Amino acid sequence: MSVTLAAEWFAKGLESLRHDHIYLARTCFEHAAAVNRSPEICSYLALCQAKTRGKFGDAIALAREAIANEPANPVHYLNLGQIYLLAGMRQEAVDIFREGLRRQHNDAIVGELNRLGTRKPPVFRRLHRNHPLNKYMGIFLARLGLR
Repeated sequence: MSVTLAAEWFAKGLESLRHDHIYLARTCFEHAAAVNRSPEICSYLALCQAKTRGKFGDAIALAREAIANEPANPVHYLNLGQIYLLAGMRQEAVDIFREGLRRQHNDAIVGELNRLGTRKPPVFRRLHRNHPLNKYMGIFLARLGLR
């Protein structure tokens, strides 16, 4: 009985998330987690908490817990990567997306990585990427259409 109730709450939460009703989705996932704390429910709950409350530390911990309990599911990596992006941690997001792809192919993760894009290598490879010569020469060459 309780497992079916959690499944109903989870399904409602997914549907709400698909329609961008984040607060409703968070409430549904909270109810589902109260009944059955599965890794999938924790992963989506973490994403909704990050989007609505902005408590990125708690959300990251909850998403990492989901990954620890079910490391083969790429959806957990997708959700954690999106939490990292919301928190402004782009490099961590890219790393976790790539980790998820190593576990199993997922079109949503590939789409996120394509959306983020890749950076071109620095003009002067021996200098750090943030060095002023690299920065301004890169901008200059890009405006000339040579890069």
